[in-house]
Amino acid sequence: MSSVTEVGMEGAPEDIQRTEQRAGGECEVRWSVRRKEGVVMRLLRGESLDLLARESGQPAGRIAGWREEFLVGGREGLKARPAPIEDVVLREAQRKVGELSMEVDVLKALLERKGHPPFPRRSA
Repeated sequence: MSSVTEVGMEGAPEDIQRTEQRAGGECEVRWSVRRKEGVVMRLLRGESLDLLARESGQPAGRIAGWREEFLVGGREGLKARPAPIEDVVLREAQRKVGELSMEVDVLKALLERKGHPPFPRRSA
């Protein structure tokens, strides 16, 4: 069984550091996404992995894992493809139909104001 307490609430909820007390008496600090991201960004900017591991108190292997997860997530973001040309053409046609429909409604309203009888509806 474990219990969780929140420590160091400095700012946004993502910055909350959680300390988890495990049954064996060990105490593990859980890192927020924002803190992990900060360490990974420093690593990607060229800071030493060993230095970051010492400063953060995290094993170098764990920080390297965070870096790999971060890069995979970034790669996935770059895989987004532009919309197929058919979708673009369809959206443009729908926009044009809407525009023409509004224009017809405005013209009908103007004709009614000038006393022109309403147009009979055609059956389909």
